[in-house]
Formats: sequence, structure tokens, C-alpha cells
Amino acid sequence: MESARTIVQVCDLSYRYEKDYVLEKINLTINEGDFLGIVGPNGSGKSTLIKLILNLLKLQKGEIFLFGEKINRFKDWGKIGFVSQKANSFNSGFPATVFEVVASGLTKKLGLFHRLKKADRQKVMNAIKAVAMEPFVKRNIGELSGGQQQRVFIARALVSEPLLLILDEPTVGVDAKNVHAFYEMLQHLNKNLGITLLLVTHDIGTITDKVTHVACLNKHLHFHGNAAEFEKQRSDGLSDFYGHDVHILTHEHDHLEGVRQ
Repeated sequence: MESARTIVQVCDLSYRYEKDYVLEKINLTINEGDFLGIVGPNGSGKSTLIKLILNLLKLQKGEIFLFGEKINRFKDWGKIGFVSQKANSFNSGFPATVFEVVASGLTKKLGLFHRLKKADRQKVMNAIKAVAMEPFVKRNIGELSGGQQQRVFIARALVSEPLLLILDEPTVGVDAKNVHAFYEMLQHLNKNLGITLLLVTHDIGTITDKVTHVACLNKHLHFHGNAAEFEKQRSDGLSDFYGHDVHILTHEHDHLEGVRQ
């Protein structure tokens, strides 16, 4: 059986702001087809790691390889899509439809004033369909809920057909009752469309039946393994990792539903 291709490889990575290290000796591998959830307390270095992988911060110690190339030589950024914590900064009054917002994801590839061809419009519709937003295609983005808006921004990242999609706390601004459906949508992108996903989240319990792998980060990488191994971790182990008591909540389907801190 052919082994999966390595998409991201982080080797002996350390990073500090002024005198204090926020990441120290991190080794992490993401293979093609993985759905990796990175969890950790506030200030644990999760966002810093994402910025380093996206080359938004320059390496200080260690190496990062993307699709087998050193990050300082990597040029094919179209292979990577990124969705940030949109809900904190998005202007809900922005006058654009769902279709127009998603189509803007093709700007880098086609140019700012390029007229969409039939094939381009089909790509936009395929991306909208992938996040189950077809009924809202003509709706103004500002009329949607936080969760719906975030789905649209994921579609915008998908329209350029990336091989890796990175999401930084995508459920910020999403109603709690819709979080489960949101993660199911991400699972669909991973399982059915074959997109490799890297997700930064605080929803420890909610993601364990959706992701394939979990990484626990708090300056150091305290755990990195598949989701089944993570579920076997005792509450005491998670408490040591987080530095305070952590209680795992379960529901009637015996899946981990959340963590009360």
C-alpha cells in the first residue's frame, strides 16, 4: 500500500517574542487526507504556529516543509486555503452576494477585472454546494448568520481548489446549536472531497468524532496522535496539560461533546 504524501512537516520548531518562547521544539507531520485538530489553552502558541506555516512570521529556529519543499522556497500558495476568525472583524454591511464573495476567491488566479467564464462560475457553484449554501447564493452576505457567513468564507477558500485548508477558530461567532452541523460540514470536506484540513479550535470534545488526528499544544507538543488515542486520554492527563481541571462531557451517542474549563 502506497504511503500518504506529507503535506506539512514541522521540524524542531521554536519561536519567541522578545525573551519568552511561545513554541519550543515542535515536531509535527500532516499527511494527505488528514483532518488535524490543534487544541490548547489561550496563549499556547496555536495561532503563532499557523502564522509560521503560512509564512506570515519568519522562522527563527527549526524548519517547515510544505509539500516537500522548504517554506522559504515554496511558491505554490494556491495549494493552501486559509480561513481566519472572520466573525470578529467582518463588516456585515458589505454589499455583496454569497456568489460574489465566493467568486472573489478566484481573483488572485484570474486577475481583478477578469470576467468569469462558464467554467469559473461552475467552480463557484461547486464551492457553494460543498458548504451547503446553495439556497443562499443570491442573498447578501450581511443578511446571513455568523455560521452561514463562515461557511461562505470557507467556500471562498475552496473555490481555488486548495489541497490543504487551514482554519483558525472558525466557530467564533457561530451559535452553539449550529457548531455540531458546522463540524459535520468540515468532516464532509475531508472525507468526501479529500481535502486535508488543519483546524485550530477550543472545542476539544466536539471535534473528536470528526477529526482524524489531534495535537495538544501548550508551548510544547504534549500529544499528537489519532482521534481514538486522544479519546483514551484520562481527564487527569488533560488537566495536567491545561494546568487546571478539565471535565469531558458526553452525550447519548457516547461521543465527547465538550470540555468545561
